[in-house]
Amino acid sequence: MELMFSMAIGSVILIVAATMLRSSGDGYERLGGNVASEREARALITQIASDLATANFHKDTLVEKSASPWPVDRLGFLNLQPAEAQTDAGRIGDLCAVNYYVKDLPMGGKTVRCLMRGFRESKDVFAALRASATSAAAVTKLFDPQAVVDEPIAFGVVSFEARPRARDAAGRWIDWVKNDTIGPEALDIKLVVARREWVGKLKTSSDWDGGGNASLLGSPSLVSRNKNLEVYSTSLRFGNRPSI
Repeated sequence: MELMFSMAIGSVILIVAATMLRSSGDGYERLGGNVASEREARALITQIASDLATANFHKDTLVEKSASPWPVDRLGFLNLQPAEAQTDAGRIGDLCAVNYYVKDLPMGGKTVRCLMRGFRESKDVFAALRASATSAAAVTKLFDPQAVVDEPIAFGVVSFEARPRARDAAGRWIDWVKNDTIGPEALDIKLVVARREWVGKLKTSSDWDGGGNASLLGSPSLVSRNKNLEVYSTSLRFGNRPSI
């Protein structure tokens, strides 16, 4: 009886220890996922900030607001890039074009929603500016997605918002109204990223839209309370406002 009693106590201790170890492992995994998501988000915001710092406004600057519950905005603008950012064949100056958009990519038999960055070198930009004299859409085409050259810079992106802002006569921030002469002064950037352990559970485009597996994403209005999602927001200055 004493031996059985001792074994029972030992079994309980082992079960408790195993449970604690599993909980610690899950906690470490969540923490690791959070750190990875934050590092990726910071790198992304740094890249966007760098691109916007030398932005030049053009009447065809692309600021497309998404109407989806989980917004997937599009952003495209001209900016200045150093020589080392371009290839020898594509460099004839420093005025380039950058665009950001969201795209679903197949990975490991699943669909992962990614934020893409497109980069057009100065040779293409100057050709488009020359063609714009006869073709109204020449510059706009610079911001069209190109699967061959565009690269994903953030994975597991649930939504991406880029909302232009300007100051009114009283110096208050208001929504920028698109026009052909004066660009926005800043952009409010908001990125919602699924935590690493949740990315694998969103398997289709419908899941990422909040449809097929909506319980994972919940309501967009409650995103700050969703433990499965990370939210990153910032406001970045739009480099140069004069028109080209």
